[in-house]
Amino acid sequence: MTKIDDRPRRKCILKSLGIVPYALAWREQRSLVEARMDNPALDDLFLLLEHPPVYTLGTGADVKFLKFDPGASDREVYRVERGGEVTYHCPGQLVGYPILNLNYYQRDLHWYLRGLEEVIIRVLDRHGLTGERIAGLTGVWVEGYKVAAIGIKATRWITFHGFSLNVCPEMGGFAAIVPCGIEDKPVGSLQRFLPEISLEVVRRDVIDAFAEVFGIEWISIA
Repeated sequence: MTKIDDRPRRKCILKSLGIVPYALAWREQRSLVEARMDNPALDDLFLLLEHPPVYTLGTGADVKFLKFDPGASDREVYRVERGGEVTYHCPGQLVGYPILNLNYYQRDLHWYLRGLEEVIIRVLDRHGLTGERIAGLTGVWVEGYKVAAIGIKATRWITFHGFSLNVCPEMGGFAAIVPCGIEDKPVGSLQRFLPEISLEVVRRDVIDAFAEVFGIEWISIA
């Protein structure tokens, strides 16, 4: 990832939350992006939270990767404007939604994606795990298991959606999909490698690593 230059550190509002319904977080993201489209001088913002069990599909995601009929199931499913295929969210999985104005960073979505991967890789390194990238794919793997998924959207270079990191979730929900449309690579969690891993410790690690990678200064915590 290209380093942030010597610009002043960008201010970013941190909202570290608990379990938030997907529809509520999605609506909040769109509202935050619209506000920054109207006023680009607004500070960046980072939502860090969990979701109740929910499935989401990217704009062009293929429903063939769902192993159930969404019209005949009580599972919560949303098709949203991010990139990527189907994924699953649930408690124990840490989800980050950065609302960054890339006009103040680099107007390059590949740079941004690699930056999100770098955040996860640094978090894993703090716990003695080696995070790996796979050429041609987006996300982070540990010993062949995908532990972090990334799907983003940017409007006028203002980002939303983001990443999910499987810390200690109940993994059964992934069995109902082909996660990220990748059939030959399993999904895993940090708990698989570190049985005593704490969600709150990883949450603090993500906050620290995100500030390091993107050169930001936290200005409030909710």
